[in-house]
Amino acid sequence: MAARRPSAPRSAIPQVSWREPRPAPIVLISGPEDVCAERATARLRDYLRAEDPSLEISDIDAADYAAGTLLAVSAPSLFGEPRLVRVGSVEKCSDAFLSEAISYLARPQDGATIVLRHTGASVRGKKLLEAIRAGQGGGVEIACPAVRRDSDRYDFAAGEFREAGRRIVPAALRSLVAAFSDDLTELAAACQQLINDVEGDIGEQIVERYYGGRVETSAFTVADTAIAGRYGDALVALRQALASGADPVPMVAAIAMKLRTMARVAGTREPSGALAARLGMKDWQVDRARRDLTGWNQDSLGLAIQAAARADAEVKGASRDPVFALERLVTVIATRAPYAA
Repeated sequence: MAARRPSAPRSAIPQVSWREPRPAPIVLISGPEDVCAERATARLRDYLRAEDPSLEISDIDAADYAAGTLLAVSAPSLFGEPRLVRVGSVEKCSDAFLSEAISYLARPQDGATIVLRHTGASVRGKKLLEAIRAGQGGGVEIACPAVRRDSDRYDFAAGEFREAGRRIVPAALRSLVAAFSDDLTELAAACQQLINDVEGDIGEQIVERYYGGRVETSAFTVADTAIAGRYGDALVALRQALASGADPVPMVAAIAMKLRTMARVAGTREPSGALAARLGMKDWQVDRARRDLTGWNQDSLGLAIQAAARADAEVKGASRDPVFALERLVTVIATRAPYAA
């Protein structure tokens, strides 16, 4: 029986996308993904400022809170300007803030928008979150869950270009996501750079020109050529990557990830969409893995996965020569030959 995923906290208030936030007396921005949270906060600010340029903005650190601050900065001014109060570190909030914030929910100030940022890193502030989600204060919640899977990063990047009204070809988008697979902040910045710098459609050559030196992109180039059985090209790509300063550890990880994806897809006849949904992947990932499986069988794929496991241990300290371990892995994959014991 498949493990049941933990259910999301029950909420009686509207759940709003971070890409399309809307103001409310209380706006709870929850979850660990700071990039999405920062975007949501900035868009709320821009929305409120567009409505009234006299918007007053205040920032509060809930972990280092001075009693009375929340009420002071949210109270109407002499001329009645709208107020935006951004509260950070709610997951580390002091007892004084927690008490005053819960009291504030009973009587929110007219014209004030209170944005509460809680990363979910601790249960601190749980009573406040429960009160907001129960509907006290007339709030909305903007969830910013962790972006961990390749499919989630792909969706994030695709959304960046779609929102900007720009077209990026799927292969270029895949290369871009692979180049920044370990840092969503850098991926977001790379998307914006391409959107701002490049005119017209964005293709693979453009992404390669901008970010071809990234270790992860080099790793996938090596993996793709080795898996395709192009031994000479794979060795050339490997040596170029190593010469540019690529680290063997993430390179082995990238190769192993592609092999695992192939193994998950191997032997299945489900339509790409159904299989992708069942495995938590994207349709294009299933299609690519099936293309990669051309020329492979169960035995050769098993040997390659064993070689990847051995190389992973060796590049992390089990061998004195991680480069040799990486070269041997590429040889096993590209030639479909078992490694020496």
